[in-house]
Amino acid sequence: MISLMFRTSVCLGLIGTSLGMFMGIRQDFTLVPVHAHLNLIGFVTLFLSAVYYRVVPEAAHDRLARYHAAVSVAGAVLFPVGIASVLLGGHDRFAPVVAAGAITVLLGKIVFAAIVFRTSGNAQRLEEPIAPPAHEVA
Repeated sequence: MISLMFRTSVCLGLIGTSLGMFMGIRQDFTLVPVHAHLNLIGFVTLFLSAVYYRVVPEAAHDRLARYHAAVSVAGAVLFPVGIASVLLGGHDRFAPVVAAGAITVLLGKIVFAAIVFRTSGNAQRLEEPIAPPAHEVA
């Protein structure tokens, strides 16, 4: 599950960044909302969720974690695809795809919030600190 989230986030980040470069080269910024959603929902949100699952292992074992991963990956793909379809001319036909994608993304965030609230207060901490305390840095 964690590997799927990391890999999907990196792939969506590459697609979002490539789309941004493509738009810049062509000087056609019609798909900026797609670029933004691929990067923020697809890359950043999925990646940070996977990091949380690595840092707080008990969260990854929560019964909702697999559901969260599936819903979040689906939303991270469906929402930008729907936005792109609407922007490229299918306003009426693809509006339900955008709505379904947005609801899926929101549902994923609600499930993740529940996981964080259930596991962050009593989470096992990492054995080694990720970085030395700020007062020890020269």
